[in-house]
Amino acid sequence: MKFLVDMPLSPELAEWLKLQGHDAVHAIEAGLSRSLDEMILDRARNEQRVIVTADLDYPRLLALAQMEGPGLILFRGGNYSEQEARERLGQALKKIPVEDLPTLIVVIEKDRIRQRRLPLQPTR
Repeated sequence: MKFLVDMPLSPELAEWLKLQGHDAVHAIEAGLSRSLDEMILDRARNEQRVIVTADLDYPRLLALAQMEGPGLILFRGGNYSEQEARERLGQALKKIPVEDLPTLIVVIEKDRIRQRRLPLQPTR
């Protein structure tokens, strides 16, 4: 699977994904460190990458645009140590088939992992 790890998460998480056999790039490595969220969404969609982030704006942007992708893995509910982020992401990747990730928003929280199919309905 191809991933784009966004700025709120460390470049080490992208390196860990590579060690797990995935094609992963961090926003810094991709030259996106100061890019708008919309630009990151476009890049991920064009490169068929799932965005891994802690930025809560992405679900709203996907819902407003009625986008069917890119897929999104969103860390919520506090700060995660590097080890916690790896463990929780690893649990999510074991739970959810990788072929489904491009059409899902996966929400990783401290005590649960949820998923919703794209496109999302905008909230009022």
